[in-house]
Amino acid sequence: MQVSIRELKAHLSRYLAQARQGTALEITSHRRIVARVTGVPESTTPVLGALIASGGAQWGGGKPQGAHIALSPGGTLVSRMVLEDRG
Repeated sequence: MQVSIRELKAHLSRYLAQARQGTALEITSHRRIVARVTGVPESTTPVLGALIASGGAQWGGGKPQGAHIALSPGGTLVSRMVLEDRG
């Protein structure tokens, strides 16, 4: 189903409901397809839940811990790089 960006914005919840039910949406701008939206199917087998239940994984309820990144002081500011890149 094709839908314009304006129509999608005006009736977003309706189109998201259709995508959830399996309808693939093609988003258009000036009659050209710019994006496709598809629903995420419901998982019939909750793999992660089963993995936790079997003891193969643990979750303490907190946010995932990311890599600890230390930034070194004295480097070039990102804002400066952007301005230089713009010319």
